[in-house]
Amino acid sequence: MEIENRELLFLGLIPGVGPARLNSMVRHFRGTRGILRASLHELHQVEAMDRRTADSVLRAVRDHSHEGLRTAERQIGKLAAADGKLVTLWDEDYPENLRCASHPPTFLFVRGEFATSDVRAVAVVGTRRPTEYGRRLTGEFTRALVQSGFCIVSGLARGIDTLAHTTALECGGRTIAVIGSGIDVVYPPENRPLARSIAGRGALVSEFPMGTQPDAVNFPRRNRVISGLSAGTLVIETGVRGGAMITASIALEQNREVFALPSPLDSGKESGTNLLIKEGRAKLTESIDDIIAELSPHLPENGHNPILPPAAPPTLTLFEQKVLEIIPREPIHIDRIATSAGMPAHEVLVELLGLELKGLVRPLPGKLFQKT
Repeated sequence: MEIENRELLFLGLIPGVGPARLNSMVRHFRGTRGILRASLHELHQVEAMDRRTADSVLRAVRDHSHEGLRTAERQIGKLAAADGKLVTLWDEDYPENLRCASHPPTFLFVRGEFATSDVRAVAVVGTRRPTEYGRRLTGEFTRALVQSGFCIVSGLARGIDTLAHTTALECGGRTIAVIGSGIDVVYPPENRPLARSIAGRGALVSEFPMGTQPDAVNFPRRNRVISGLSAGTLVIETGVRGGAMITASIALEQNREVFALPSPLDSGKESGTNLLIKEGRAKLTESIDDIIAELSPHLPENGHNPILPPAAPPTLTLFEQKVLEIIPREPIHIDRIATSAGMPAHEVLVELLGLELKGLVRPLPGKLFQKT
């Protein structure tokens, strides 16, 4: 299989070409060069390829290939300047846990290094405004996970994420930060020194091109990578509509374990962790032993070959069906979708991501979406 990173980036930046279709095209043509030479008829033979996307690919190759390839070359130059690299789905160092997830990203922008031992990874996520209870338990559980040989995965956000990364480094462990921007646009800005430390002891990861700003629409996709890299996700403390709840939902869709710490009943706040436990979506977690007991049968002591449960079959949830019925053939803004669905925009983004990965919806610039 002949894959050139410049060509792969060019194809991945074509509007409407998500990871699922790009992966299918590369497999079908056994590399990137065959895609650039394909006719419209040949593109239609690719699994799950609709006419609109095939037209977009052919038009980009024929009309804008030189500029598109120059854009990809500039991306590679910026990546090198940031001391980063592109890790593709076909590279040996692509993370095995993520490779096992449904519709894995075709490529990742990375500062630092992945390790084979990262199959023993747990995501630690939670609120940006933790209580003293949340801060204390984040430190205790992260420390215990590192001492048990786990890599810590989180999102570099303020609060629980920052505490998890920092504790992992202080304990001499590995940690991976997945961000919702380009790896040259670290957010929040006060975490830039932390990001550099993470790159030296693990990896700073994004599937977004260099220079991408941390827009809200990016974070459901970021959360998919966080849970995909991990054998299980531990939710420390969160509100019922917190971003950590999105990560937990995506982890469940990926058929990964979700763990949650119970919040005190007298906290005076709505508890997302208690809701996850009450609804049976997360395992009540009182000690590190609860996590190890669930994950140990699926993971090796070190190295390759995780034995993770297969991803769930691609069926539509009730919320995905509701959102899909609203989206017309012509582009529609996410705010209009959210208003029609009677749902917050951040929750709609999760459903749109699921529909995109199933090949039913395509994102467009300007936070627009349309049916495929």
